[in-house]
Amino acid sequence: MPTLESDQEIRTLLRNAHTIAVVGMSDKPYRDSYQIGLYLHEQGFTIVPVNPTIREVIGIPAFPDLDSIGHEVDIVDIFRRAEHVPEIVDAAIRCRAGAIWMQFGATHLPAAARASAAGLRVVPNRCIMVEHRRLLR
Repeated sequence: MPTLESDQEIRTLLRNAHTIAVVGMSDKPYRDSYQIGLYLHEQGFTIVPVNPTIREVIGIPAFPDLDSIGHEVDIVDIFRRAEHVPEIVDAAIRCRAGAIWMQFGATHLPAAARASAAGLRVVPNRCIMVEHRRLLR
């Protein structure tokens, strides 16, 4: 399964991305998904919170699912348990996302292979904030 593993591939993905859907973003400041979504926003990315249980977070309207967004996103950053990843990947394929980013604990290898086969770039089992800080700051 082709995944983005090299620093250069990940650096290029992050440099070229503008819009990141944060699937599972919480409105609770103590949650990792909140902190990382806020970080990405502060770094100049347009973030799209995806969570059916909230209306907005950090002043940005939230969407219940990827299909509701209505525009393409460069990266789908997943903060859901691994058993939910296949349905998120299917939605990302339908929405023509550019890449799937599977945070720690959100890696699902068959879904990653399906995303890759559909032409999406895949970054499994890494934290987007850690990689951004490491490679672009």
